[in-house]
Amino acid sequence: MWCLSGLSVALALALVPGPAGALKEGECEVCMTFLGKFYQQLQDDNVKFTSSDIEKAIIRSCRDAKGKENRFCYYIGATSDAATKIINEVSKPLSFHVPVEKICEKLKKKDSQICELKYDKQLDLTTVDLKKLKVKDLKKILEEWGESCKGCAEKSDFIRKITELMPKYAPAAARARTDL
Repeated sequence: MWCLSGLSVALALALVPGPAGALKEGECEVCMTFLGKFYQQLQDDNVKFTSSDIEKAIIRSCRDAKGKENRFCYYIGATSDAATKIINEVSKPLSFHVPVEKICEKLKKKDSQICELKYDKQLDLTTVDLKKLKVKDLKKILEEWGESCKGCAEKSDFIRKITELMPKYAPAAARARTDL
């Protein structure tokens, strides 16, 4: 008798969902940020919260996405070159005003790559020594600004291009830098 009740308690505990589905701190960073900004934009633009309208808005928003946010859009199927389409896993819950955290938890179960996306660390251009950065990081700075360095062969060429464009894209950093 005791064995049977102990077995039923163990079975009941095994079937009760635990906090395993909850997101940890810093997890799904790109998903939470992108969908949070997107949801706020929908509210600001007074968009009707229907699944089809939200889906169209996501696709429009993803056209302008760059970097990790573009990769997130690819994973949910909101880009033209995406292989899968799970965009309805975002649009339908958003139409019911489900919190972004819950949507990202559900997306994580569908495709774990979505929650592995993290933003790159931002460089503080006011204090960083450009000469100590790798060429890859210098190229990334230019890419973030939407610029390229055609004809740049050496590290010094990239540094020169960044210092030329810094007043346009990072004026505060340009004013703070005197050692260049």
